[in-house]
Amino acid sequence: MPGLQQLHASHAPAVLAFELANRAYFAASVSDRGDDFFDRYAERHRALLAEQDAGISVFYLLVAEDGSVLGRFNLYDLSDGTAVLGYRVAQHVTGRGVATATVLELCGLAAARHGLRTLRAGTSRQNTASQRVLAKAGFTLVGPADPAGLGGKQGLWYERDVT
Repeated sequence: MPGLQQLHASHAPAVLAFELANRAYFAASVSDRGDDFFDRYAERHRALLAEQDAGISVFYLLVAEDGSVLGRFNLYDLSDGTAVLGYRVAQHVTGRGVATATVLELCGLAAARHGLRTLRAGTSRQNTASQRVLAKAGFTLVGPADPAGLGGKQGLWYERDVT
């Protein structure tokens, strides 16, 4: 079924294909994941599922009609009604409102399904597209982000109440 789906074991091949197909595109705005990430992806996928099962994080995929992954939308560091939002979309769907629409959908799920009240999102200062997505999705700028949390890049934190 196309649309936003919570990550499960059968998604591993499609997620790896998505990451490989968009590797250079992603590396232009965020730090590259490195060869080890791709070489050991099956292990990484299992670790994500264990983290999700433990209630630490929740991972979603935007899946196309053909089963390919169009984007990853993650809620991590769930604690006290808050979580950090992270996302990435395939290069071929950028500029079409896909990220904004999916972030908005995830904000609703965060409250209704996961009992969250507040989402935070960090982005590098250079990633103006992500900043626009967050602003359109109702996030407000709350301050600078530590480069250690953004792969060594200077950045900004945004926040949104989802209740």
